[in-house]
Parts: sequence; C-alpha cells; structure tokens
Amino acid sequence: MQQLIQTLQNLPVIGAFFRPRFIKFGIVGASGVVVNLAVLYIGQEMLFNEVSQQTLRLNLSLALAIFVATMSNFFWNRRWTWHDRKEHRTVPIIVQFGQYAVACWVGIAVQFGLTNLFALFLHYLLANLFAVVIASVFNFVANDFWTFGRFKINRAARQANDRE
Repeated sequence: MQQLIQTLQNLPVIGAFFRPRFIKFGIVGASGVVVNLAVLYIGQEMLFNEVSQQTLRLNLSLALAIFVATMSNFFWNRRWTWHDRKEHRTVPIIVQFGQYAVACWVGIAVQFGLTNLFALFLHYLLANLFAVVIASVFNFVANDFWTFGRFKINRAARQANDRE
C-alpha cells in the first residue's frame, strides 16, 4: 500500500493530490463544513431567532457561518497545512487572509458555474460533486501558489540564484 501511495504521489499533474499537504487541505475543508453548519444552526436558532423575517434571519446566519468557517479554515490552513512556509511570509496576515478569501470566493464561483453546466448533462447532485472536486483543486492550487507563497518562494529562490 505504501508503495502504491508513493507511486501515486510521483505521478505528474495528479501526484500532488496524493501528498500530505492536499490531504491536510481536505481535512481542514471538511472541518470547515462542520464549523459552517454549527454556526448556521447557532445563528438560526439562538443569535438571530428574534429576527422575524425568515429570509433575513437565514441570510444573517449564512453570512456569519461563511465568515467564521472561512476564518477557521484560513487559521488551520496557515497553521497546519502550510505551516512549513511561515518563515517565507513577507505579506501581512490581513493581506494574506484577503488573498485566501478571494481564492475561496473564486472557488465558489467556479463551483456554482460548473454545477450549472454539468447539471445540463448529469443529475444535479452528481454535477455538484464534480464541481466541488474541481473547485477544491482550484482552491488548493490558488492557495498553494498565491496565498501561502509557493509562487513567491520559487520567485525568491530564482532571484537569489540569479544573484550568485
């Protein structure tokens, strides 16, 4: 089994999705779903239960749930998934969070668009599953290269090599 995993990790293009960083990213994402659902429930049933208009209550709860889950995912991805890159951080944390949030929102747009496209040919749940997988890959790549600095690290290394 270990040899199969190592073989999969060494494959071009898809190998990265069998490496520990992508698996950690998936675990953080799954925990974000739990946080999102918990905060949505707390918002609906406790925090905003005095709001009589159901749509407004739901939207307030959703906004809070999405914000808290995004903050949680950013924290855990920064602390655990990409912890080894902290010495290369030159971007202020608020800017880095902004990059993370933009990547998340673009990923949501990708998921939304692809779900609608795939639903023309597949059952909507299967269409959404494929869209979630593709959007997750996009989010991982965007965060790996942009938010948490692989692009910046590689560029800095090339510049250092050029100076030598």
